[in-house]
Amino acid sequence: HVQLVESGGGSVQAGGSLRLSCATSGLSPIPYAMGWFRQAPGKERQGVAATYTGSGHTYYPDSTKGRFTISLDNAEHTLYLQMTDLKPEDTAMYYCAATPCGAADYKYWGQGTQVTVS
Repeated sequence: HVQLVESGGGSVQAGGSLRLSCATSGLSPIPYAMGWFRQAPGKERQGVAATYTGSGHTYYPDSTKGRFTISLDNAEHTLYLQMTDLKPEDTAMYYCAATPCGAADYKYWGQGTQVTVS
């Protein structure tokens, strides 16, 4: 019954901002790692941000650090990705994902939302 639904994607000008949302349902009340990933045509999937419900710690790779911010609204069961100073290379399909902490890889995935930067 777990469901993750992304929204907020679209087209934006270079240098602009966009906020992605991931509405979740059905997740058990246990610590989770939650993250955002992206994949562009012909490229490997790349993690862009992650957070951990138990600690609140966040992770960003160099490609997004300082520009992207991940946050979690526990009351609304929604994960966000605030993206600023967007660049054409940020163009990709963005996916929300979640997994119980300690898992080797992410278990639950959303359908994705397209972000296009021009």
